[in-house]
Amino acid sequence: MRYVSTRGKAPDLSFEEAMLTGLARDGGLYVPAEIPTLSQGEIAAMAGLPYEEIAFRVMRPFIGDTFADAEFAELIEKAYAGFGHAARAPLKQLQENHFLLELFHGPTLAFKDFAMQLIGQMFQKALGRRGDRVTIVGATSGDTGSAAMEAFRGLDNVDVFIMYPHGRVSEVQRRQMTTVAEGNAHALAVTGDFDTCQARLKDMFNHFEFRDRVKLAGVNSINWGRVLAQVVYYFSAAVSLGAPHRPVSFCVPTGNFGDIFAGYIAKRMGLPIEKLVIATNQNDILHRAMVSGGYETEGVTPSISPSMDIQVSSNFERALFDAYGRDGAAVAQLMDELKSGGFKISQGAIGALRDHFASGRASETETSAMIKRALPEMGELMCPHSAVGVHVAQDFLGATPMVTLATAHPAKFPDAVEAASGIRPPLPARMADLFDRSERITRVEDDLAAIEAIIEGGVFA
Repeated sequence: MRYVSTRGKAPDLSFEEAMLTGLARDGGLYVPAEIPTLSQGEIAAMAGLPYEEIAFRVMRPFIGDTFADAEFAELIEKAYAGFGHAARAPLKQLQENHFLLELFHGPTLAFKDFAMQLIGQMFQKALGRRGDRVTIVGATSGDTGSAAMEAFRGLDNVDVFIMYPHGRVSEVQRRQMTTVAEGNAHALAVTGDFDTCQARLKDMFNHFEFRDRVKLAGVNSINWGRVLAQVVYYFSAAVSLGAPHRPVSFCVPTGNFGDIFAGYIAKRMGLPIEKLVIATNQNDILHRAMVSGGYETEGVTPSISPSMDIQVSSNFERALFDAYGRDGAAVAQLMDELKSGGFKISQGAIGALRDHFASGRASETETSAMIKRALPEMGELMCPHSAVGVHVAQDFLGATPMVTLATAHPAKFPDAVEAASGIRPPLPARMADLFDRSERITRVEDDLAAIEAIIEGGVFA
């Protein structure tokens, strides 16, 4: 299995190389050269299996010879051993033919744990075998950062630095990053929004002297390993609802497009997905792009669903790569145009995207209203992101089962949930002391040189 860049000029890599590299040296994102497929029989055989076994069967074709079978199975077992639900990703019925996929039972209460816990295990194994050390730098709108810190805290082969937008994440999200005690984990509060943090991250990857000096690696959803781990729960949910013998649809609250792109990969692998619905909050660039064919940035407006407050959706580039017939030069041209504020998707490419994706948006008022009504009507207290998904899904319900992804525990956003529902969701008992722990934060302005200096100071201290 080889991996190619969406911009066509970086060398092809193995799974291990792509995982440890993150962003390609031409600025693109790595994707498999070919998408492996599973037969109907292979998909049907997943019914009733433990989550870990489904994960092995779905991901195994993508990893080549990076890990032996027994070794990979052990990494998967370790990754999900700390989850708070035996099913790992349980389904809950909300209404007729509408189900909620609970992805918040991991150690940091968000869907990012499914990928990050596994990435941590794979990094540790690969780096230990190489006798190597890397510096992981990530940008987060809230959940990736805490999941990365939890996955890599205390590891011998890794330093991890997470940039988050100062004042634009929930207090729980912030404290999950800033209260990590291990010395190899660092939280950087950057002036600006998530797109600012993401831009500086890409700048570091494109500053090759710095990148090579600190042995930079990335675990944002630009990392293919992140997307791959998220493909699994589409299969586990679909087979629980009768796939491959009947189709299933999914509605995904998303800002950076990685979670729903994982659903697209599942569909390409042979899972009978009828609809993949992009659910956005008021920062609705993805919805506007699907409707108009124009991807035009308008600036980020802070919302009660801050993990979706994004205008530059990195993983959309992967979808564009396929929509443009895997033409790396065409994608590189679009990304150059994006630097000036946006681009127009060609008629053929937008048609290809619409063959797989639908979209909708939820305003702040609609999101709060869904949180308020979901508990008495559906028996579920939802975080704002999950509420965005459930609201948008209402327009796509029908004879085909619809699964909305619940991306975070409501206790990660207690102020917004309480304001909407009158109920303040408590943290799980294992996190009850979160607000008593000491915080460790480095404040930094939106300045690449200053950020790089902090990282180098931490790595070579």
